[in-house]
Amino acid sequence: MARPLIVIDPQPRGLTEIFDEDLRRRLREMGDLVVHEGPGRMPAETFETVLPEMVLLIGQSDMPKARLDRAAKLRAIINVETNFLQNVDYETCFARGIHVLAPSSAFAKPVAEMTLGLAIDLCRGITTADRAMRRGDEKWLLEGAEGCFSLYGARVGLVGFGDLARAFVPLVRPFGCPVKAYDPWVSAHFMDGFGVEAAPLDAILSGSQVIVVFAAVTSESQGFLGKREFDLVTPGSVMLLMSRAGVVDFPEFLRAIESGRFRAATDVFPVEPAPPGDPARKVEGLVLSPHRAGAMTDSLLEIGRQTVADAELILRGLPPLSCRRAQRETVALSRSKPIEKS
Repeated sequence: MARPLIVIDPQPRGLTEIFDEDLRRRLREMGDLVVHEGPGRMPAETFETVLPEMVLLIGQSDMPKARLDRAAKLRAIINVETNFLQNVDYETCFARGIHVLAPSSAFAKPVAEMTLGLAIDLCRGITTADRAMRRGDEKWLLEGAEGCFSLYGARVGLVGFGDLARAFVPLVRPFGCPVKAYDPWVSAHFMDGFGVEAAPLDAILSGSQVIVVFAAVTSESQGFLGKREFDLVTPGSVMLLMSRAGVVDFPEFLRAIESGRFRAATDVFPVEPAPPGDPARKVEGLVLSPHRAGAMTDSLLEIGRQTVADAELILRGLPPLSCRRAQRETVALSRSKPIEKS
């Protein structure tokens, strides 16, 4: 019996970055591998050659209808970039029962951990005090804590309630924070199961001391946090941008921080790497993190673990369990910006 053909076109991930030796061994045991290990995507001539026999595709390769029509044996596409990009004909995949998956929760715990650290930093003014002390104009004791507040019991508002938010909620629970969340794609009943109260966006912005933006970029959410929304934020609050820069009007975000309305932290930027002259670099009251919240070796290996676990199930004729599935109702709205490596 012929072994299934597994095509691995992992860019922007490196093969050994997401698959350790044990995971690569399990992949070899599952089937015959065609692996592209060079820069960029697999060359089109090579990719077209393997389409007719391909059973699993691991990567973010373009899969329009013309390619899917030639891939008659294809059972699943697992995008190890971890987002659902608009380079796949999802309707054809749904019609043919092809799983389209993303191991997106691989980054949830490390991002949640970093969010907690940044939230404490902003509440207590840790980075601000460090910068002041290095300049020699620090304030001591109570005077140095002006405008700060404790995270204990603080009102926390989440914008978006996906994998990142769900991983963050258990971390903030020991602080006794009442948590509310806004997400038009999630029911109040579902949030209630996490001990989180659903609330309108305006109520989150105006009623929270700590606002965390976890929202993904969709056709409906691009730049949906702008001047009107920032003007709703209670002065003295803190805001953390932890998902994608595309959900905010970034110049207005910077202006609101510069005005002193709220302190903030961001792990993401409109252009990455941020250019040397990026205005965000000069904004006081803004803690900067160069998109490293999820950048942990184990997070990348978790991408591989989820991928291999679901690949094994799919090849046994069972449904995937670890990765997130593309949903017919929402995937066409996704506007995640793909990560590229040269």
